[in-house]
Amino acid sequence: MAFTAEHQQLRDTVAKFVENEINPHVDEWEAHPPFPAHEVFKKLGELGLLGIKYDEDVGGLGLDFSYSMVMAEEMGLVHCGGVPMAIGVQTDMCTPALARFGSDELKRDFLAPAIAGDLVGCIGVSEPGAGSDVASIKTHARVEGGDYVINGSKMWITNSLQADWCCLLVNTGDPTDGAHKNKSLIMVPMDADGIDRQPIEKIGMHSSDTGMLYFDNVRVPRRNLIGQEGMGFAMQMMQFQEERLWAAANALKHLDRMIDLTIDYTRQRKTFGKSLLDNQVIHFRLAELRTEVESLRALTWSAIWDYVDGRDVTRLASMAKLKVGRLMREVADSCLQYWGGMGFTADNPVSRSYRDGRLGSIGGGADEIMLGIICKYEGTLPKA
Repeated sequence: MAFTAEHQQLRDTVAKFVENEINPHVDEWEAHPPFPAHEVFKKLGELGLLGIKYDEDVGGLGLDFSYSMVMAEEMGLVHCGGVPMAIGVQTDMCTPALARFGSDELKRDFLAPAIAGDLVGCIGVSEPGAGSDVASIKTHARVEGGDYVINGSKMWITNSLQADWCCLLVNTGDPTDGAHKNKSLIMVPMDADGIDRQPIEKIGMHSSDTGMLYFDNVRVPRRNLIGQEGMGFAMQMMQFQEERLWAAANALKHLDRMIDLTIDYTRQRKTFGKSLLDNQVIHFRLAELRTEVESLRALTWSAIWDYVDGRDVTRLASMAKLKVGRLMREVADSCLQYWGGMGFTADNPVSRSYRDGRLGSIGGGADEIMLGIICKYEGTLPKA
């Protein structure tokens, strides 16, 4: 596969948007969160950037998945992690199942407005007792007449404090059906009675809003079900593949920028009569880190092209997600060390990366989950 002129045009559009509409405001949004999602998403929607891979009949551009990942990669130019993460939730985390399996009515009411930037969405999977272990969720929905009645809670939900709707994973079947066959995805309007939202303060990703959601006898019509009852776990696993590829692609230019900034700083910083960069231990280390980023880039795009071709990318996507989580930590930690005391100040770009990047090994499936998936595909798991 090869990039086209259209890919480059999209890169230029996204990079220009980041430069003009996001980065001038990042410091303010980080200091006084959250960023105004409705305002930013509306501008993105007007450019067609929230529905790149979705059908034209719902307002999308009808392009293949590689174009969406070009946007993810260019969003790595944003000077923080929170804003691109929130955008990625809208484009590649809470909408794929809705677009693939949702009814025409659900697409009209929820997907099309999300693509236009008129509505903000979130994805409700994780709970206080069920993060990466999705099968263990406790939130449930019982049927009463023509409605689902939902009770339970969700935690660490990006966009949830500003969201207009939530793609919610709940238990709808009998537990004896099995944890993988009793779950469903339901579209829940966030103005429904019985929903309580509470903010969660984080050590990083400050500009994005993250919340705890409580559902107390929340009623939604049964027509808000995505696809079939009992298929929610399988649909969510499919969404995770796109989410994990988004995470890897989004990190690439961010990692490059951290290395670039550190090269510039260590070239200018003088110690003992010479530039820090003149020390072999430093320029060798930066060369090593750059090589790691290029390796991640090759792995990520290999997985993306396979996905476009319709191949199963669970193995490669899990590898990319594992690698990006660890490399975000490794690059930020190494670069911060070379910035010395300046790197330990709160407003330093590398220290922000250090805080924001730590989530990469936790969110969207922890490193240990990725390792388990990879081992399964390698046939190295112990036999039961």
